[in-house]
Amino acid sequence: MPAYGRNNKVKSVAVIGTCVPRRCGLATFTDNLCSALEAEFGASCQVAIVTMDDVDGGYAYPERVKFQVRDSSLPDYLRAAEFLNLNQADLVVLQHEYGIFGGKSGCHILHLVKNLQMPVVTTLHTVLTEPTEEQRAILLELAEHSEQLVVMSKKASQILRDTYGISEDKVTFIPHGIPDFAFVDPSYYKDTFGVENRTVLLSFGLVHPGKGYELVLQALPEVVKRHPDVMYIILGATHPHVIRHTGDAYRHSLHQLVNRLGLEAFVRFDNKYVEQDELCRYIIAADIFITPHRSPAQITSGTLSYAVGAGKACISTPYWHAEELLSEGRGRLVPFGDVDAMAREIIDLLGKNRERNAMRKRAYKFGRTMVWREVARSYIDLFHHVLKRPVSRPTPPNGHRFPARIVDQLPAPNLQHLRVMTDDTGLLQHCSYTIPNWEHGYCVDDQARALIVTSLFYALFQDKQVIPLTQKYLAFIAYAFNREKGRFRNFMSYDRRWLEEVGSEDAHGRALWGLGVTVREAPSDSIRSLATRLFNDGLPVVEEFIYPRAWAFTLVGLHAYLEAYQGDAVARRTCQRLAAKLYTAFKQCDPEWMWFEDVVTYDNAKIPHALLLAGRRLADPLIFDTGLSVLMWLLKKQTAPEGHISLVGNEGWLTRAGARAQFDQQPVDAMALVDACVEAFRGTGELFWIEEARRCLHWFLGYNDVNLPLYDFTTGGCCDGLEHNGVNANQGAESTVSWLISLLTMYEVVGQGVLMNGSIQEAMNF
Repeated sequence: MPAYGRNNKVKSVAVIGTCVPRRCGLATFTDNLCSALEAEFGASCQVAIVTMDDVDGGYAYPERVKFQVRDSSLPDYLRAAEFLNLNQADLVVLQHEYGIFGGKSGCHILHLVKNLQMPVVTTLHTVLTEPTEEQRAILLELAEHSEQLVVMSKKASQILRDTYGISEDKVTFIPHGIPDFAFVDPSYYKDTFGVENRTVLLSFGLVHPGKGYELVLQALPEVVKRHPDVMYIILGATHPHVIRHTGDAYRHSLHQLVNRLGLEAFVRFDNKYVEQDELCRYIIAADIFITPHRSPAQITSGTLSYAVGAGKACISTPYWHAEELLSEGRGRLVPFGDVDAMAREIIDLLGKNRERNAMRKRAYKFGRTMVWREVARSYIDLFHHVLKRPVSRPTPPNGHRFPARIVDQLPAPNLQHLRVMTDDTGLLQHCSYTIPNWEHGYCVDDQARALIVTSLFYALFQDKQVIPLTQKYLAFIAYAFNREKGRFRNFMSYDRRWLEEVGSEDAHGRALWGLGVTVREAPSDSIRSLATRLFNDGLPVVEEFIYPRAWAFTLVGLHAYLEAYQGDAVARRTCQRLAAKLYTAFKQCDPEWMWFEDVVTYDNAKIPHALLLAGRRLADPLIFDTGLSVLMWLLKKQTAPEGHISLVGNEGWLTRAGARAQFDQQPVDAMALVDACVEAFRGTGELFWIEEARRCLHWFLGYNDVNLPLYDFTTGGCCDGLEHNGVNANQGAESTVSWLISLLTMYEVVGQGVLMNGSIQEAMNF
């Protein structure tokens, strides 16, 4: 490890972010910063990039890109840390934006940062005033493991202090870099774009609904009455992520608005991504630059920085960065959504040439401090300052770096067999070996668990190809709901005939579990809306149920639902009452027999899982500790002398009298144990529970009583059980979804585990 502080000579810097030719503002920023650093350092320092890939295979990157990370692949982040450590970079500069990294809220990046052995400087491109719990935790962890945070506005420093409690000494202000524009008259390049003799209004950037271009379009009819030579150019391709998620609906709505207002002769959409040289010519050709963003919570705007640095007359809504850049007469602000004010300011500024030119000069002079040369020098000064002092960020002991060991042993999630078993109706129950068996039809139980699989998969990997599966399983559950009874049916024949009017209590509880997870993780508003309605329709009847497993399934679903809608008072009261019922069932348990019945049967660990969730949500240490005790008891009862998991078999179960069936062991029981152990880790922060979860997951992989894997690496399916003479080779729905839920839960907790600092119990004042 380099001896920092002995001298301040920087020989190598690694920048983590995105990079051109990927089309996003942060990629352009990273590329420009690296070019500016190389120009200032000369040959004395190597500047390398570790880039995030959002498409298979990445892009045709420049030579300075030395390592590529698939944004959704957690092992890649760990390998990137090893790569940087082996190559002994003097310092790492992280470009942080929540959306470019994998995991929930981009938490995967913490695995990279925490495993680095050199100082880290983090540039924050987004600073939120109302972060989610995960977003807040991520930023605080980044602050703890960074020597310095760089922000590009003074407002960001204030937010870090007031919202996150981060010391001002930890924060350095360096403005957003810009090209070194010449101060040129707008007419110089107008003929290049076919707008000679026109007064040009310009907005540019990757197009998405937050840009607020409709505000300018609605103001334009009033403007053209006074200035009929106006041409408003909206420059930029639609943001790639918007295209993937919602298509080009926003741009289409803008075209419709132009047609409705009769503005075809006054508005031009240049729907393309332009390189920097062409972009600079567009900016120079503009008479007025406009950023009509819809939200105040934008801490940095590269587009407005460019316009100010080019000496443009600017009009903007008062988002945070605009308020700073356009203060002291460098531009004008209009209230959010105020069409009349926008029209008024454009008309006024176009009618006052002297004032407009004075504004341009003030903006251009201010922009000289923002050119990339000056920005690079500020970064280099910061690097020298950081390297002079001892590294202050914590270095976790090896025992706390569990993700590297666990991730290396996790197979990549494979939904191939799930797709094979899913037809136009839903997920078929059974297989003959790997071939779907139509004879047994479908059941709600399997659709609910499959919903959990696809919801978790989308949350982890943002893969839109899984959404049609989610829609099929949700449609089945919606059709299964018997509104007259307030209950879900369960079994349906292959010819789509319901075989009952009301399913079991367990099936109803599992449906609510699947719906609750879907509400929390839904990939679209329409999916969330239907899942929410079904959840609320199916919840009231549960309080009449008499079976503890049904209470448990419902509690797990309630917890997920309340993470999305924590203010739902009805759901909260139901959670309290069901938790009390489940806890009461264990109050008189004998320590030697910590079970609510005389027989331990199926899906057992789902009950302590529910107790753990309810204990955390209700801040009730008695309920939580009962869940821990019951889970530990189940693990001891299902651990072989050799140390592997040996599940209670369904050929007689485990009785209080001491009889224990070794076979037929079921995947659903292993899945319940994985879920419960992971929740025990979330609730305690103790790595013991992660190791136990891994031990349970390994049951699927061959660490079991017959030393044979149930998971089929070829098909992605899972065998139906463990028998005396080996595995049941049929790969049915219940076993396959049990494996997938277990695996995805492990991926999820490895991502979340990096956020754990001590015990959640402590945070809840247990």
